[in-house]
Amino acid sequence: MPELPEVEVVRRGLERWVVGRTVAAVEVRHPRAVRRHLEGVEHFVAALTGRTLTAAHRRGKYLWLPLAEADGTPAGQALVAHLGMSGQLLVEKPSQPDETHLRARFTFIDGGRELRFVDQRTFGGLAVEDTARGDGAGGTTAEQIPSRLAHIAIDPLADTFDVDGFSVALRRRRTEVKRALLDQTLIGGVGNIYADESLWRARLHGNRPTDRLTRAQVADLLEGVRDVLTESLAQGGTSFDSLYVDVNGRSGYFSRHLAVYGQVDRPCPRCGTPIVRESFMNRSSYSCPRCQPRPRARRP
Repeated sequence: MPELPEVEVVRRGLERWVVGRTVAAVEVRHPRAVRRHLEGVEHFVAALTGRTLTAAHRRGKYLWLPLAEADGTPAGQALVAHLGMSGQLLVEKPSQPDETHLRARFTFIDGGRELRFVDQRTFGGLAVEDTARGDGAGGTTAEQIPSRLAHIAIDPLADTFDVDGFSVALRRRRTEVKRALLDQTLIGGVGNIYADESLWRARLHGNRPTDRLTRAQVADLLEGVRDVLTESLAQGGTSFDSLYVDVNGRSGYFSRHLAVYGQVDRPCPRCGTPIVRESFMNRSSYSCPRCQPRPRARRP
């Protein structure tokens, strides 16, 4: 599933190619693409037609584009998108043939490039939702955000990210550190890939109890999170196959720089010990058994 860097790359593409444009028509090719819009397909189409996309924002792994009426006044609603496992938001010339898994198409009154939602596995989705005043997550001033996204924590790359508050909240939780990193109410945008990479950089095993972390270890972990997210953004995100691409269909290249994720039996870049894979929440965790020793079990 795309994580913060991949979704941010898409957001930047939307900001460049569709912000400021007015929707002429919406075609929903598969109703599952708008299943989160509870009022149905016709209402979804009507809510977007004739309205202008005024900005492109991201909260964690979600995207939202605020809408304005024909006279420019805010509509109090936004187009919300979640890419799921295989969702793509592509900007294409109208002459470009339809993609095999095209689920929705947006055309604009200027007659230029279309916005297409393509989703092979149909786990992603679109909706138009009401917005309310938010807290400025993502490094911006307070903004109108969909209420469904308000519980997602501020991104670790945001200027407004509360380092001290995160440290206290993390150490108060009686859970494992990797589970905490994946908790979107604690820190936004981090998924399985970047959790493993951040833990490797901080020399922490994912099973280490959060309430046993020292302040220095939390600082090292947060530094690792920020570094790996920043480096991945610079590479356009992580692509293992053709499912994750930016709005122009280009893949990201950070997969070439992964230290542990997906690197089972390959040598650790730091010490040369073979990377191991462990089962974790119906997924996989990757780590170096030497750099990231498993914690001792708690005494009864």
